[in-house]
Amino acid sequence: MKKKILFETVLTILILLAATVFSFGFFQLGNKNISNITVIYTLALILIALGTTGYWYGITSSLYCVIAVNYFFSYPYFHFNFSLDGYPITFIGMLAISLLTSATTTTLKKQRHAMADREKALADAEKEKLRANLLRAVSHDLRTPLTSIIGSSSSYLENYAELSDEERTELVSNIKDDSQWLLNMVENLLTVTRIDDNSTDKVKKSPEVVEEVISEAIQRLKKRLPDIRIRVSMPNDFLMLSMDPTLIEQVLINLMENAFIHSGSQEPIDLIICGSKDSITFTVRDYGNGVDEEQLPYIFEGQRTASRTNDGHKGIGIGLSICKTIIRAHGGTITAANHTDGAEFTFTLPKEKENNDNA
Repeated sequence: MKKKILFETVLTILILLAATVFSFGFFQLGNKNISNITVIYTLALILIALGTTGYWYGITSSLYCVIAVNYFFSYPYFHFNFSLDGYPITFIGMLAISLLTSATTTTLKKQRHAMADREKALADAEKEKLRANLLRAVSHDLRTPLTSIIGSSSSYLENYAELSDEERTELVSNIKDDSQWLLNMVENLLTVTRIDDNSTDKVKKSPEVVEEVISEAIQRLKKRLPDIRIRVSMPNDFLMLSMDPTLIEQVLINLMENAFIHSGSQEPIDLIICGSKDSITFTVRDYGNGVDEEQLPYIFEGQRTASRTNDGHKGIGIGLSICKTIIRAHGGTITAANHTDGAEFTFTLPKEKENNDNA
């Protein structure tokens, strides 16, 4: 508070000093019209009202301006003369301008602060909602694979002699699959931590080649799912986009992995990229079961997603919640919909202004 008062006091003094120096320069050039000097001080009052809070700065400055005009620039110079025609009107006019400008700027500043507080409250509510959804999803999705791992490992150890080679292999495979699922969720949780470490849910972006980001995401996914088939369709144009490549790769991996696991189809997954002047759109389309229409409104919220879906696989859990968080942190949008032969997930990332100018 003290620093603010000191800053505004110094600012007021500097503006008044600058107005006085400028007025002297203007006066020495031979233009001794007091009306012009009054205009200079009136502009100084407006700047002070814009740069300070409260009315005292404006009132004090108004008094100084009226006295300065009288003492420095009214005949006889460097003497007070309160008998000048119109002097009270000049004083009242300057004071009114200062008060009106201060009142207007103070009101605007209060409205701006109120809007900032409201936006912060909404952002905090959104964070809290995301945190609640993640906890809900984790409570479902972590418990199931852990229970399965414990059950499979216990059966393997306690009944080893009675189990056939095929049964042993199946138990070990189940442990491996559930462990991989846990690893994927840990990666997603680390992704959320990475976003939360940046203020106001923003991410550090840099210009990236879209094709390279897509290629890296597919290579990472194929190490996890060797049997997955992906058809990529994108323009021949060279596409650049400001993004955090690791986070966008995670989004692509989550969407393509969900399409492969939950579609129930052997058809290749389509990854379609479309560019426009202002944005680039990514669509992951499968040709399978589609998404339950009742689940669509909640699919990115981590709600109404059971631990296992109708196809017998584990639910999508926190994966899509993470996707929404990443895309929104990039200033983009993400949607889910069914088409005639399956489901598709689409997200759009905006281009930076400099990229728009070069496009």
